[in-house]
Amino acid sequence: MSEEISYQEIVNKVKEAYIRACKSLPSEVLEALTKALDEETEPLAKAGLEVLIENAEIAKKEDLPICQDTGIPVVWVKIGEEVCIKNLEKAINEGLFLAYKEGLLRASVCEVLTRKNTGTNTPAVIHYELVPGKVLEIHILPKGCGSENMSALAMLPPSAGVEGIKRFVVETVKKAGPNPCPPVTVGVGIGGTFEKAAFLAKKALFRPFGTFHPEEEIAKLEKELLSEINSLMIGPLGLKGKTTALAVHIETYPSHIASLPVAVNFQCHAYRIAKIKFL
Repeated sequence: MSEEISYQEIVNKVKEAYIRACKSLPSEVLEALTKALDEETEPLAKAGLEVLIENAEIAKKEDLPICQDTGIPVVWVKIGEEVCIKNLEKAINEGLFLAYKEGLLRASVCEVLTRKNTGTNTPAVIHYELVPGKVLEIHILPKGCGSENMSALAMLPPSAGVEGIKRFVVETVKKAGPNPCPPVTVGVGIGGTFEKAAFLAKKALFRPFGTFHPEEEIAKLEKELLSEINSLMIGPLGLKGKTTALAVHIETYPSHIASLPVAVNFQCHAYRIAKIKFL
């Protein structure tokens, strides 16, 4: 299987995908922003949405980044049990480095204690999911830190229940205010352990934008949270208005009987994402 996907093919496709993600807003996100503009009644919020839509259109037309913060690369790799590829992580990081170099994107990754810039915007944060068969997919999320820094996690008592989960998520959005550059998409991870909940919140942002969870009970919670979040009237860019969030995505996992971990991770209005399917 290693002969079927070359090292250079991975490098090239990762590079192209990251540049594309940073410069072109997905059509479904642009449609959601346009819908929000049509429904908005607050003058400042309408003006803010008009600026966001115009910004995305100019970025695509002029081949420019949607935002100056072109993110720390977060990568989710789905790899099949029958697939063996040498130096996969090295190839991903090389592709990302070339994306920053050739795409003229800002390098923002630094050594965490010295704060010295790595100069390559790598290493990426890479997660792996092992799946059956011959599969290789690389999903890439340029993660701006205006939204990332507003993340939160709570170890709730099981007695908090669904209402406790809702209170924590809504309060987290309320505290974040304009900082994550709304209208946001809210990723929520529920269950597992401390680190699993955080991963689930991030994984939720990799889901196709605006789709609801296949399980009816979870989809119902997503809709309820979206309604409650938008009732906060934080609005686009914090200018007050009907649309604080465009979507809420929830992922869940079984947890210990004595634990209820809940994590929230934001994606800003520039919902930048790319998916590469090799197999």
